[in-house]
Amino acid sequence: MADTAAARGPSGRTAPPAGRDGPPALPDFTEENSAALVNASWAGAGDTRLREVLTGLVTHLHAFVRETEPTHEEWEKALRFLTEVGQKCDDTRQEFILLSDVLGVSMLVDAINNRKPRGATDSTVLGPFHLVDSPPRSLGDDISLDHVGTPCVVAGTVRSLDGTPLPGALVDVWQANGDGFYDVQQPGVQPELNLRGLFTTDAAGRYWFRSVVPRHYPVPQDGPVAGLLRATGRHPYRPAHIHFIGGAAGHRPVTTHLFVEGSPYLESDAVFGVKRELVTPVREVDDAERAAGFGVAAPFPLIEFDLVLAPEGASERS
Repeated sequence: MADTAAARGPSGRTAPPAGRDGPPALPDFTEENSAALVNASWAGAGDTRLREVLTGLVTHLHAFVRETEPTHEEWEKALRFLTEVGQKCDDTRQEFILLSDVLGVSMLVDAINNRKPRGATDSTVLGPFHLVDSPPRSLGDDISLDHVGTPCVVAGTVRSLDGTPLPGALVDVWQANGDGFYDVQQPGVQPELNLRGLFTTDAAGRYWFRSVVPRHYPVPQDGPVAGLLRATGRHPYRPAHIHFIGGAAGHRPVTTHLFVEGSPYLESDAVFGVKRELVTPVREVDDAERAAGFGVAAPFPLIEFDLVLAPEGASERS
């Protein structure tokens, strides 16, 4: 009846058998009960939403692992991939957003959180190159500081769902240049804050600015997400577009894109962001009076894009 070290507690005294005087014995961890055991560990979480989200995550993640049965080598490769994604992130580059984008998760989260009434402008992904501090510009300013691309005018109206114009609305825009690069992708090549601007609509809810016709471009090719696309035979391209965030007092803001009609890759956007109502033509306008109003010479390329905002509290589309 020797007292073995394995039967002793931290103090050296003999530990009581589990399930008698001590805590109840835990069930063995198996393929079948793995998610239940882990989810039971969240019981002490004070944040009920956190507990709900973690429970869902573990349930689906464990189901995925059981379904696909990864080898140790495959799981380690997946962890290395996620590590590389994190290592590629910095103040101007968010590789995890890009991963979410190419998996379609960004668009799914956006769809869930933007169930607007019919008639309101459709939303789409924010993308990895938005800057919170967009430079304020005056109506009519030229946001193309490097002048790489075909000059054009972009104009439209911000209005409420019932058609009422919204003076004083904010319109935040950013885009790639005519070579298909954002300013943050080419530091020292493009001027800082190139092709970005924050505009305020006039008394009639109108905005307008000068820019260049955007060009289609690939998502960044120097990171692990691009490697994933190559490994799966997917192209990395996004169709030509301009990013918009529109907002006005008493209305729900919208994050969206203007997509250029006729651009390649409209049917196969690498991040699944295209919606039909957001596709807009570039029209050649030969009207001297209208050109003078925009501060350009006729003829000139014009892209028109209105933003329709849903009032706060407006019922969601079915």
